[in-house]
Parts: sequence; C-alpha cells; structure tokens
Amino acid sequence: MNLPESYIPILIQAGVAIGFVAISLLGAHFLGPKQKKGNSVKNQSWECGVPVEGNARTPFSIKYFLTAVLFVLFDIEIVFFYPYAANFREFGMEGFLAVLTFVAIFFMAFFYVWKRGALDWDK
Repeated sequence: MNLPESYIPILIQAGVAIGFVAISLLGAHFLGPKQKKGNSVKNQSWECGVPVEGNARTPFSIKYFLTAVLFVLFDIEIVFFYPYAANFREFGMEGFLAVLTFVAIFFMAFFYVWKRGALDWDK
C-alpha cells in the first residue's frame, strides 16, 4: 500500500469526528432553549417552591482539574501504545526507537509535573 493511501482511513475518521462535533454544536445552538430577555422574574431559579439562598456556584480546587487533565494526557499516551503493541514486530528497530523517544518525552513531562508539585495534595 502506498504511504499516502494508508492515511485515508485516519483522515476519514478525523473528518467524521470533526463533522460530528460541528453538527452537535450547531444543533445545540439552533435547537436548544433560547434565553428570553425582559422579565427577570421568569429567569430566576426556583426549586420545589423554595426560594434560592446563596450562590450555587461553589469554587472547586484547581487540583481536581489538574488531575483530570493529567489523567487524560497520560491516558492518551496508552492509546498511542496500542498500535505499537499490536504490530511491534513489523516496526523493527526504527519503530522501537520512536516509541522509546515517545516514552522518554512523557517521562520527562511526568517528572516535570512531579517536581512542580502538581501531584502533591498536601499543598
């Protein structure tokens, strides 16, 4: 198979993913509820006949968001390992060195995050 032809399924999948996101966002924009301007009493929150007290927006620690982003980052790393693990014999030494470089970059990122204290919950 020619090299550019081997990327056609990846490009199709990327196009379908981008199209799905675009259609979902446009559908939510056009079909979703519209905010009515004018009567501010109708726009207020009301739960079970009890008036709202305080603010519902409680702040979360940035550690939760940082942990979620780091989880996604290192989870995507595992997704990239799967094709290599399935075909490691076909890649040879060049593929092994590429994966070794990939792992080294992620280990450097992990140690950077560790040294910055992002994984330390006591701070």
